[in-house]
Amino acid sequence: MRSFEDLLTQAQDADITGWDFTWLNGRATEERPPWGYTRHLQTWYANTPSALDLDTGGGEIIATMPVLPARMAVTEAWGPNVLRSQATLAPRGVTVIQASTDRLPFADASFDLVTSRHPIKPAWSQIARVLSDGGTYFAQHVGPASAFELIEVFLGPLPRTHTTRDPQTETKDATAAGLNITSVQTARCRLQFHDIGAVVWILRKCVWWVPDFSIDRYTPQLRALDASMRAGQPFVAHSSRTLIQAHRTAR
Repeated sequence: MRSFEDLLTQAQDADITGWDFTWLNGRATEERPPWGYTRHLQTWYANTPSALDLDTGGGEIIATMPVLPARMAVTEAWGPNVLRSQATLAPRGVTVIQASTDRLPFADASFDLVTSRHPIKPAWSQIARVLSDGGTYFAQHVGPASAFELIEVFLGPLPRTHTTRDPQTETKDATAAGLNITSVQTARCRLQFHDIGAVVWILRKCVWWVPDFSIDRYTPQLRALDASMRAGQPFVAHSSRTLIQAHRTAR
């Protein structure tokens, strides 16, 4: 294994744009939820006239779809990801728009399907507004207390739930916005980190995990984790995921 300093430098210099996690290959693993979100998404897109994907990142998930709706649009708020999405998806006729989900620049009832993989914060009123009557919302959300074991290494003990990511709270909020929840599934998935570079890279990419993260600020914690992993003990955490399907009730 490389030295502590080399691993930190490599992780600090690595690209973190988009939602491509292949940099972690051989360094970290994540158990997948049992439902197969991407596989279901392929079926939805192949049978839908129009669709909108929210918080699309660099367009990685949409790019894997063998068939896209005749009208396909995506939104992304972060500039570098917008540029990557445009380069990846525009050749396939996808409209890429820089926008946050709380202000979607589309007319009412614009889409038959709205999707999202790991939305930052679902804006239920906007989702309901742009869906046609009977239209579908299909998404995989990050659930409560996701990766808390790792986050608490740096921030200390945290509440075990975040109400904004709690499936019951999301169901209530979606219903209040005019959506009829038809299915909710949850899963807790094992994460393993095998070197300190993987930890630094994921904290740089998922900036909301440890909002003030820097190598200098957290060197003692990073050294302690590094020593443990060098002794053959991968760091184990757990991600939390929620699969939600809902339909727009008639206006």
